[in-house]
Amino acid sequence: MAALAACALAAIATPARGQGIEPRAYSNAPVGVNFLIMGYAYTRGGLAFDPSLPITNANLATSNAVVAYATALDLWGKSAKFDAIVPYTWLSGTADVGGQPAQRTVDGFANAAFRFSVNLYGAPALTLQELSRWEQDLIVGASLQVFVPWGQYDPGRIVNIGTNRWAFKPEVGISKAVGPWTLEMQAAATIYTDNDDFYGGRTRSQDPLYALQGHLIYGFASGIWVSGDVTWFAGGRTTIDGVLNNDLLQNWRVGATLALPLDRLNSVKFYASSGVAARTGNDYDAIGVAWQHRWGGGL
Repeated sequence: MAALAACALAAIATPARGQGIEPRAYSNAPVGVNFLIMGYAYTRGGLAFDPSLPITNANLATSNAVVAYATALDLWGKSAKFDAIVPYTWLSGTADVGGQPAQRTVDGFANAAFRFSVNLYGAPALTLQELSRWEQDLIVGASLQVFVPWGQYDPGRIVNIGTNRWAFKPEVGISKAVGPWTLEMQAAATIYTDNDDFYGGRTRSQDPLYALQGHLIYGFASGIWVSGDVTWFAGGRTTIDGVLNNDLLQNWRVGATLALPLDRLNSVKFYASSGVAARTGNDYDAIGVAWQHRWGGGL
């Protein structure tokens, strides 16, 4: 569950959801244990806009604080989790608008995210004592994440923190452990409602965004673990008032994660990712750190 804060990047306002990288999303956790996560992430780099907008050469930076809560559940004998993420973002940057340089600085809440996940195979609901004797083999899980349009939004501005629309992200994942190594794969689709108050009072629609993730994780006996991460996402083409834009996304990102236990109840995680190939923007770099505290469930 130390990986939970990584998905805060997916809740921050960006041109397309689905590029967050999250190892150990379907790891087992003892029933009744709660998690509080507080983190910080910084992003900087390119950003893609709808071709119909008179904006070019955009370069934005964001500082993002996140608070998240998660709890491990027993769902008819299967392990499950519920989590909630609330990010706050400071955004600044420059771009050319209509051929003229412009600057934008704004802060506010980004869209909150709520997720329910369940391990359908290979990870039964266990108490803390039972989990200490359990060894992972193959886990198959699924989740549904909902992004709520609570973020700061000004329809008179092109660049905003919020998106003024709902998004729904169903996902399936598998996790296979072999000794200290774990190989994970996830497949997801993010589905968007329309923004009916887009820049200039127009309606902006977006096709689903499809994403694949892969993680190779090594766990040490001390509880430290490291992960090499990669994600690919494609789709997300937009229309504005029915006019189709040439902004299909086909992008790759790579990253790494390091998690360090501090004591029985606390841990800290460091993560970084970078765009390596981008058809339309999203070649930004991101770094972050998260602290996790857990309680309950017999701890």
